[in-house]
Amino acid sequence: MDDTKHLQPETLSSLANRPDLLEKAASYVRKADADNTLRTYRSGWSHFEEWCQAHGAVSLPARPETVALYLADAAEGYAVATLQSRMSAINRVHKEAGHDAPGQDARVERVWRGIRRSKGTAPKQAIPITAVELRKLLASLPEGLRGSRDRALLLLAFCGAFRRSEIVSLDMEDIRQQREGLRVRLRRSKTDQEGESLEKGISYQSDPDVCPVRALASWIEEARLAEGPVFRSVSRHGRIGQRLNARSVDLIVKRAAAGAGLDAPGFSAHSLRAGLATQAAADGCPERLIAKQGGWQSLSTLRRYIRHGSLFRENVGTYLRLAG
Repeated sequence: MDDTKHLQPETLSSLANRPDLLEKAASYVRKADADNTLRTYRSGWSHFEEWCQAHGAVSLPARPETVALYLADAAEGYAVATLQSRMSAINRVHKEAGHDAPGQDARVERVWRGIRRSKGTAPKQAIPITAVELRKLLASLPEGLRGSRDRALLLLAFCGAFRRSEIVSLDMEDIRQQREGLRVRLRRSKTDQEGESLEKGISYQSDPDVCPVRALASWIEEARLAEGPVFRSVSRHGRIGQRLNARSVDLIVKRAAAGAGLDAPGFSAHSLRAGLATQAAADGCPERLIAKQGGWQSLSTLRRYIRHGSLFRENVGTYLRLAG
């Protein structure tokens, strides 16, 4: 995808000799989307291009019939979410090149509706880690620095409903101790791509074994952290390394789940975020507070967890009197 093509001052002769402005504008264009979004677009477009080459079709501009046939073929081996991402990439490249988005053609839309009805659109959800599972995970952690780090990470990620990218992005300067607990600043998140930052409050828990504030303080003290990343790698010999990456959080969750005798493949970093919503709903927490803590902008996504957590709290069975 060319970041500068649509910025060329073809009709603005007075700007033709200002390549510095062109590059500056292009740099902002490149920052308009998150890195993960750009990677997804590039991957989706590359797959479509390769398919067109293999079938002797033109990819740019692509005929709506070509896109419809591509989706029909790809539907056999890919999930709806993947197909949606690829169609977004196809539309994006066409718009940037000055062409109509083929995905908005009525013929493509009909094929797309048929695929969604046939395959279903319910996304796979991570298994929520609620209070019971969380205690099991914590009990399985080893002694030493690595166990201390994992305890702090699991509890903070759970109580703050942090995404894995958010929890590993935290620096020491982002955390402030207060009487009520911790004030944690997120400088950037999935729902805050403009970098305005947001804050989350992490309260003390009465039980020290599951208190994120105490667990984090222990990790910071044992690791002798004063600045830089909060969560870092720990070698077998207890050497503190660099900032963890998002994938590391998944591995920590799965390792703890396996140690606790749970279904490790079914758990991921997102299980902690989902678990907070599920557990809070089961405990009667208002929806608006759950949404605020997790930064959920899509209430439809949040309500799937809330329904799960409220399944037995708000259940007809609690009103039944079947005794003779």
